[in-house]
Amino acid sequence: MSFKTILVAGASRGIGLAVAEHFIDQCARLLAVSRIVTPVGEWVQADLSDLAGIETVVTAIGDDSLDALLYMGGTWETHAFTPQYRFEACSDEDIVRVIAVNLVAPIRLVKALLPALRRSDNPKIIFMGALSGRDNFPGREVANSASKFGLRGVVHSLREELRSQQIGITVINPGNVGTPEVLADLAAENLTGSEAIPLSDLLRILDCILSLSRATCIKEIDVPAMLGEGA
Repeated sequence: MSFKTILVAGASRGIGLAVAEHFIDQCARLLAVSRIVTPVGEWVQADLSDLAGIETVVTAIGDDSLDALLYMGGTWETHAFTPQYRFEACSDEDIVRVIAVNLVAPIRLVKALLPALRRSDNPKIIFMGALSGRDNFPGREVANSASKFGLRGVVHSLREELRSQQIGITVINPGNVGTPEVLADLAAENLTGSEAIPLSDLLRILDCILSLSRATCIKEIDVPAMLGEGA
């Protein structure tokens, strides 16, 4: 595949960094958006949780067309996914930050970048959701789960809003993904990599979505690890 411009939000670490590394040789221009420096592509320093960060990204795109907006960023509450997590102990700052980064920021970013997406011959938007946003998933992290549920609603609504323009939009809901950070956490709990999706599998899913014509849109993909929760 060959693209003109791809934007990866959350490109400094984890899934976002892996995605940027994967696509850097497949496009003429890769914008890597993050708050801290990333070693791949054209770094756009921006905090997408505020409007100034969104404007920074719009300025960086300029008059270019945007073939793919890949929102790979995400955050969660302090002590999330550990026995130390307690909803009552969550600070208001934690709750607001999680909702801002996981839900408000992608809505604002899509709205701001629609002109650039319209200039593409085959524009795609992909959000990285989570199994915690699915019905009946046993997640305890309130703000994180709420934001991931909300992200699914954003995709379903935007699908209808953008249907006539044939801008494809997809949310991927994975379980644990085998980034170096996640694999280290699993090893610390004496678990094997089988509880995590290989990064290579997730990248193949992204390749598949981006290779589709404008006539096809995949709304949502759930990707639990075979031996993980939600399978």
